[in-house]
Parts: sequence; C-alpha cells; structure tokens
Amino acid sequence: MTIGLFDSGLGGLTIYESVAQRIPHVPIAYLGDNENAPYGVRDADDIFRLTCSGVERLWDVGCCLVILACNTASAVALKRIQESWLPPDKRVLGVFVPMIEVLTERRWGDHSPPKEVKIKNVALFATPATVASRAFQRELASRAIGVDVEAQPCGGLVDAIEDDDYILAEALVHSHVEALLRRMPCPEAAVLACTHYPLFQAAFQDALGPNVKCISQANLVADSLADYLNRHPDMLGTSSASGFFTTGDARSVSLKAVRILRRKVEFESV
Repeated sequence: MTIGLFDSGLGGLTIYESVAQRIPHVPIAYLGDNENAPYGVRDADDIFRLTCSGVERLWDVGCCLVILACNTASAVALKRIQESWLPPDKRVLGVFVPMIEVLTERRWGDHSPPKEVKIKNVALFATPATVASRAFQRELASRAIGVDVEAQPCGGLVDAIEDDDYILAEALVHSHVEALLRRMPCPEAAVLACTHYPLFQAAFQDALGPNVKCISQANLVADSLADYLNRHPDMLGTSSASGFFTTGDARSVSLKAVRILRRKVEFESV
C-alpha cells in the first residue's frame, strides 16, 4: 500500500511531512534525484527523461501511485507522462491541482465554463523552467476569468537551499519579491510554486507584506491526496515498502534532510 513521492531534490520533503501527518497509516517511499538537481534550469526533454526514470524507480519498490512533489516536473513533464508514457495500471499526479482548486474555487473535475473568482492578482514564484512552461497560467485561465498572473523566475534559490546557504537564500527571496513587486505592486495572493520555497515562507511573507496571502502547497497536496485515496483505494497497491532514497550521496543528503524534517532520517542510494 505504498505511495511514492518524487522530487528533484529535498524540497519534496515539505510535501512528505504533510502527507505523513495527514495519512500516517500509509507507507511512503520518497526519492530525491539529488544527483541531477536542480531541474528548474533544465530543458523540457531532460526534465521528462529524468522524471520518468525517477518514477520507474518508485514503481520498482512497489508504488502504483506516484506524486511528483516537484513543481518543475509537474509543470513540464506530467502532461506528457499522462498522455504518452503511463501504463494503464499506474498513476502519476502532480502538485499544481490543489493550488488551482483553491484559486478557482472549484474542484478539478468541474468542467463548467470559466467563471469570475475573488482573487484577481496573483504573484507566482517558481523555477525558471516552471515559469517558462506557463502550465500554471494555462490551467488557471481555463477555469477562471480575469485573473492576472505575474510570474517571477527565482533563479539560484533552489541551489542556495540545497547547499544549506540560508543567508543567500533569504537574500534571494527578497530580491525576487522586489523584482515582482515592481511589475505587480499590489498582488492579492502569492503562490510559492516550488516545494523548496515553503522553507522560506516567512521570508516571502515578510518581503510581500501582511496583506498578501501566501499559498504554499504542502497541506493542500496532503488533503487532496487523502481525498484521492478515499476515492481510489485500489491505487494503494499491495506493497508496504517505505523509506528515503536518493540518486546522490546518501550520507550528504541525509545530513541536509535534517534541516528540513528537524529529525534524523537515513537515505539510501539507488
């Protein structure tokens, strides 16, 4: 009954933590492709290839359902995976859907025409590849009318977080927010569209000011996943394998993971 969580690195651990708290009875296999991180500066074909490789590794440990706990992979590779690569007995889901549901005030399966929504001005903070894909804007526009999205590619931020350079990371947050506010001075909501970014949500909120609602993904994804599993219990499969896996150096990744989870975990190299 294992579910898989895949990320390009360690940011997906923010999703892992919320999912583990929301559905503690379900084993989780987490895989970080730390050897090839970050994905946010790679081209679409490279991201697709690496994401498929990671998903296959999670299938190998018994996962029938894999969540791409990576916005770049969700934005760039997920649609192609679902349309042209996925076997009929497997499922791969992304992390965009819960955010779109919140902003558009409608469930994903609601195919009624786009409608007016409360939030009109949205600041999107994401990796360069996620911004370039325009996946977030495309999905939002198909469900809501009149929403203005200003996207800021946050170059260097994931690298700083993965390198434990939190002073640089906080400085980059403020720099990227300032750049966006010059183009959209009064956003109503800010979407932190990278699973690394919730680690610096306080810095984003400080830079944006108290009147901007910061939307982070972890709890939204956990609630959405719990609802999905209630509707599709067959996707749990039969395996009970769990653990933390990495394509990088297991010892180094384990030490860095402590900064995110606030407890010791042991990664295994694959």
